[in-house]
Amino acid sequence: MTIDFSKIPTPCYLIEEELLRKNLSLIKLVKEKAGVDIILAFKGFSMWKAFPIVKEYISGAAASGAYEARLAADEMNTLAHTFSPAFQHSDFNVVLENSSHITFNSLSQLRQFMPEIKKFHRKISVGIRVNPEFSEVETELYNPCAPGSRLGILAEQLGDELPEGVEGFHFHTLCESSAVDLEKTLAAFEAKFGKYLTQLKWVNMGGVI
Repeated sequence: MTIDFSKIPTPCYLIEEELLRKNLSLIKLVKEKAGVDIILAFKGFSMWKAFPIVKEYISGAAASGAYEARLAADEMNTLAHTFSPAFQHSDFNVVLENSSHITFNSLSQLRQFMPEIKKFHRKISVGIRVNPEFSEVETELYNPCAPGSRLGILAEQLGDELPEGVEGFHFHTLCESSAVDLEKTLAAFEAKFGKYLTQLKWVNMGGVI
């Protein structure tokens, strides 16, 4: 198909639907063959005008706070898997209303907000972000396993039993990474946190870009 760019108003973003569907089809194929759920990270793609197409291939979304959780509900008609380094009481009710899963970055945040989750009118699955202390991301700014990082709970901070109410783990140590990097990270994750897997309902493995 030939596109007459002179007829397209500027400035704007232009997406070729055929190529978008090709990429989404590949994602759906991986989802089906691997037997996993793949959810859309708004940090990587938040062009909500394309969500009607995206929803044909994947149904879930990952949000980084109250506003993105609302975006999932309003434009994808789905509840979000929401993670934030720190939640605030001022907008946590918005997070509750628009999330199916909420992941906390620290045990103190978990303790702080768990009472609100318990009294919420709908079941919400709770997780914690863990730090496998392994990443091959070259830029330290984007490396959650860099020295002094506060992104994720260390294995040494957990006892033999998970905190009450925790059903899932989330790790995200990848940036512009490959499937090989994910394989290595998964091995490090299993070495550090494998003993908890029988206590979990889900593991969120972040993303590979």
